[in-house]
Amino acid sequence: MLKTILTTGLMLCCSISMFAADISIKITKKYLNLPVSQRQDRKTMIFEIGGKQERSFKIRLAPGDPEYWVFTDVSAYKGKTIKISYDGDGAGLSKIYQDDKIAGQDSLYHEKNRPQFHFSTRRGWINDPNGLIFYEGEYHLFYQHNPYEREWENMSWGHAVSKDLVHWDELSVALHPDNLGTMFSGSAVIDYDNTAGFNKGNTPAMVAIYTADNSDREIQCIAYSLDKGRTWTKYAKNPVIDSKEKWNSRDTRDPKVFWYKPGKHWVMVLNERDGHSIYTSKNLKEWNYESHVTGFWECPELFELPIDGNKENTKWVMYGASGTYMIGSFDGKAFTPEAGKFFYSTGSIYAAQTYTNIPESDGRRIQIGWGRIAQPDMPFNNMMLLPTELKLHSTKNGVRVFSTPIKETEQLFDRTNQWTDLKSDDANQKLKEFYSADKIRIKTTFKLSHATSAGFNLFGQRVIDYDMNNNTINGVFYSPNDMTSMELTADIYVDKTSIEVFIDGGAYSYSMERKPFADNKEGFHFWGNNIDIKNLEVYSAKSIWK
Repeated sequence: MLKTILTTGLMLCCSISMFAADISIKITKKYLNLPVSQRQDRKTMIFEIGGKQERSFKIRLAPGDPEYWVFTDVSAYKGKTIKISYDGDGAGLSKIYQDDKIAGQDSLYHEKNRPQFHFSTRRGWINDPNGLIFYEGEYHLFYQHNPYEREWENMSWGHAVSKDLVHWDELSVALHPDNLGTMFSGSAVIDYDNTAGFNKGNTPAMVAIYTADNSDREIQCIAYSLDKGRTWTKYAKNPVIDSKEKWNSRDTRDPKVFWYKPGKHWVMVLNERDGHSIYTSKNLKEWNYESHVTGFWECPELFELPIDGNKENTKWVMYGASGTYMIGSFDGKAFTPEAGKFFYSTGSIYAAQTYTNIPESDGRRIQIGWGRIAQPDMPFNNMMLLPTELKLHSTKNGVRVFSTPIKETEQLFDRTNQWTDLKSDDANQKLKEFYSADKIRIKTTFKLSHATSAGFNLFGQRVIDYDMNNNTINGVFYSPNDMTSMELTADIYVDKTSIEVFIDGGAYSYSMERKPFADNKEGFHFWGNNIDIKNLEVYSAKSIWK
């Protein structure tokens, strides 16, 4: 009889743990640490305070041993009691704990596959950079973020700041999903003239313009911050644009906003259905549709650049998420293409965005792109590529965009060796001492002599495969500015999980996942019939993390 009662009791406890459950925690620390298992299905977790829902998100809560931990900043709720409910297996609720450190803090930024000179988030998934803006000495990097898992879901705006675009401090999530939807991509501006009425005294509002995505539509919303982006208030009358019916499409997203000085109005470039639309506004709240350019998809950009550094001779550049661009003119309401479409970068890059509010004394057009590169077996996933400066240069084929790493990145690299006028066998011999480098920079210029193709490998992975006969690099068409040139210059950045390559001073660049062949022993290796290595430089690389 006793045995029967004990067995029944155990079965009852197990049954309860398999159903939705809740716990209450009085917040005394900065973080809640949450256990995650990719083997579990996603279920909904809700935070309530005083009977009011504060947050709702999906998570794979681990009922047993977690594969990794994620966290959420709850410092704003200190002294309050949060009721946490979960509509999946509730056994994992008992593992949630609060602390002033995140789980795994001691190994943070030193994990096996942590990028060392590229930005990556502490935990969770990242994709598109958002709201790139400079303000009072800080470069802000907002980004699409799932704080609760290493895969895409729960789109929020993550947030990091930097003094030099190289070393980053990650802050709390800036924008969480709400009843209008999840937080998709967008941009940010400083409203110096208080056109929206959000300013307080002499403090101008930082205004985020973003897409809220829900099952029915994508709408454009705004939020503002009066403390340098640390906390945000969403506009009570959101959305400011709802254009699904106009386009008979829910693909209306990713607003890029900037101030158009000649017209004294705001300009929004918005991806709608089959291209980029232009809207204008006097106050960031009420927007007028002006024009549309077909042929782009997602994440629009529109900016003006001098040609060959001549500020009296400029063109406008429009691009989309893939990075293909058109060159043309802009009158404040309509972009008129004059040439394109072209590309300057391929590979893992996607959804790149450029900074607004850069001081005129600086004048650079600085871009950061999402690097679609996985970090295997890590509690974080994907990364940002190196920040680059975009310029317009005259070429044999017309005006083109060039992209090179910004000057601030130079502080990360120290030249350790340089050689000139080598044959490939000699160069390969000199590179042997660097086989074990987990991060490195290599600059080289090589010349084809008896070969129509040549290149550079990393443990069997084709970093450069230049085919002069077909005019391709790694299968992508590329023709040097000097049509008879047999030389190629490459600046190669190798990080823990990624490779970025800048060809001929930024005329073309590409990025890829670092995937050496496990059984390959040749390390860094030039190949090609009797090629000349005119220049070879090797740089050690520092970590951006403290």
